[in-house]
Amino acid sequence: MSENGSSNQVAEPTGASQPRPQARPLPAAEAGFDAIGLGRHLLRTIRSGALATLDPADGIPFASLVTIATDVDGTPLMLLSRLSAHTRNLMADPRASLLFSAGGKGDPLAHPRITVTGRATRTEEPRVRERFISRHPKAKLYADFPDFGFFALEPIAGHLNGGFAKAATLTPSDLLLDLSQAEAIVAGERGAVEHMNVDHADALELYAKGAGGEGGGWRLSGLDPEGMDLLAGDRTARVLYPSPVSDMGGLRKSLVTMAHAARAGGESVSEPAASS
Repeated sequence: MSENGSSNQVAEPTGASQPRPQARPLPAAEAGFDAIGLGRHLLRTIRSGALATLDPADGIPFASLVTIATDVDGTPLMLLSRLSAHTRNLMADPRASLLFSAGGKGDPLAHPRITVTGRATRTEEPRVRERFISRHPKAKLYADFPDFGFFALEPIAGHLNGGFAKAATLTPSDLLLDLSQAEAIVAGERGAVEHMNVDHADALELYAKGAGGEGGGWRLSGLDPEGMDLLAGDRTARVLYPSPVSDMGGLRKSLVTMAHAARAGGESVSEPAASS
């Protein structure tokens, strides 16, 4: 529920048709409110947010603006300089929270947002660098500076406000994808992303359009077992597959099915063949 009691309804993200598990608890949720879907959608589509850390000297919360990406499972990722106050705070106490807010016209409290609480720790996983820079291309200019490092926020909980009478507390398993059976997707992601961007830009345009993305110039910045993340300048779109995939063969079938659906809608699009 919005803090001012606004009755504005929030459009839910385009999603797959398969049923999702129920978020826990849903103290004021309306029937049909896909809290898990909306929470994951916000994590995947919002590229900046407010990071709250704790000052080690006096324990007073310190909030700052940071850019955000996600790992394959949805874990929030940040690229931070150790010269910044928030980084020094995290090195002393990893407890933190990130606010993802959709924003938009009109009352800012009428738009969906989620606060993810957890612990932020340094990571040197090469995939993290690739996914972050793919989401924030300009970060390549300074990502390798010696004072910068990547941090991952391990979620403890997600506190979702989706609009009037739409609120939920989400668990880590609600927010993050289980990758235990999807190792092939993780391993083949970068090759598939490059292949789609080079050979199937027309399909990406149609996928983005189907998810409500406006304009052109869309490219694939990342994919996972549940869907794809698209980027065009400052615009983002999240596209879910008809059903989750666990290997590259399943991914290719989903992309072909989606391409066929686009053709059925009267659009001309090449048939994707995801690279392994």
